[in-house]
Amino acid sequence: MTTARTPAAPQARMSLRERKKLKTRTAIRDATYALIAEQGYDATTVEQIAERAEVSPSTVFRYFPAKEDIVLTDEYDPLIEDLLRERPAQESVLDSLRFAIRQGLAMAVADRPDFVEREMKPRIMLMARVPAVRTRAMESMSVTGRLMCRAMAERTGREADDLEVRVYAMGLMGALLETAIYWAERDCRGDLLDLVDRTLATFKDLPKC
Repeated sequence: MTTARTPAAPQARMSLRERKKLKTRTAIRDATYALIAEQGYDATTVEQIAERAEVSPSTVFRYFPAKEDIVLTDEYDPLIEDLLRERPAQESVLDSLRFAIRQGLAMAVADRPDFVEREMKPRIMLMARVPAVRTRAMESMSVTGRLMCRAMAERTGREADDLEVRVYAMGLMGALLETAIYWAERDCRGDLLDLVDRTLATFKDLPKC
């Protein structure tokens, strides 16, 4: 079996300009999570976030179109598609996805050791508790599902728009969202990746064309 190349962590791939943008995005997210912890999601305004992050409100909106996007968007989601593409062709889709999720989280932690406590757990708790955030999360996962369709189509020799590919990819996205909410409902106790493994075990592999 050919060993796939492990992609570099996001920050290692970035130019100086991109790293500066990442620093601004991170400052905005940190300010948002801090304010939400202090006063709740609904009471937190973009103006307050901008002041805490020491940027203008227009800068906040330039990076994040809506307040929900601040807590839902990170630099690691697009890596999943890359990681899937770089797995061995003979590996099952589910095994590749399991690897991609684990490796994506490992990259996030490598870039930022406090990622799980400072970003991932608060984000998932908000998804579970705030309807506006959950709705936006479902929209975001729909977009991610389309990216997954492309990667799965390449691996199986199917078309990305095939019904089976679309249903399979979107079914996986919905299942992973429900797994995150399940974890949040239990105050993020236990290992999320173990829950992901249990979730993926309920699926059969997508057959090749």
